[in-house]
Amino acid sequence: MAAQQFIQRIVGWIMKKLEDYVISIPDYPIKGVLFRDVTGILQDADGLKLAIDSLQDFLKDVDFDVLAGTESRGFIFGMPLAYNLHKPFQLIRKKGKLPRKTIEETYDLEYGQATIEMHEDAIKPGQKVVLVDDLLATGGTMEACIKLIERLGGEVVKILFVIELVDLKGREKLKDYNVESAIQFEGE
Repeated sequence: MAAQQFIQRIVGWIMKKLEDYVISIPDYPIKGVLFRDVTGILQDADGLKLAIDSLQDFLKDVDFDVLAGTESRGFIFGMPLAYNLHKPFQLIRKKGKLPRKTIEETYDLEYGQATIEMHEDAIKPGQKVVLVDDLLATGGTMEACIKLIERLGGEVVKILFVIELVDLKGREKLKDYNVESAIQFEGE
């Protein structure tokens, strides 16, 4: 019986898609929005492995020097990629969280503004950079990340997301860059 249960588990893992691990929460944070919660992927070892493997597949033929990820879920998905591919990882954090001299970029949110920053020595001129985050919605955060990388002299060669909310058209804001997402959802 144990062998049969093991085989069923393997078959279930092979057939389960990454989007099956995403938890959809209606009317959050406001009525009418279907929130796509990435933590369902993190709560299951098979889901996490599938997410990292999916993102890593996008990098098979990409020549790059460094990965950079946004606070905080870009760290979660970017660090295993950096480890697996033996590449350095650079942090893009909210303002005031990095201890050394930084550069910053302010961008618009739905209701206000936010500022992100990187250490000024995080990217060296000419380095090829892959950016990683969990979610592409409107593209504002990633657009600010690109500006930071380019101000430091880096070249963004690929941008990876676990989830893309297609109807929010964030990809349009990033149209000049090579963008990949492991999952695409319609709706907000």
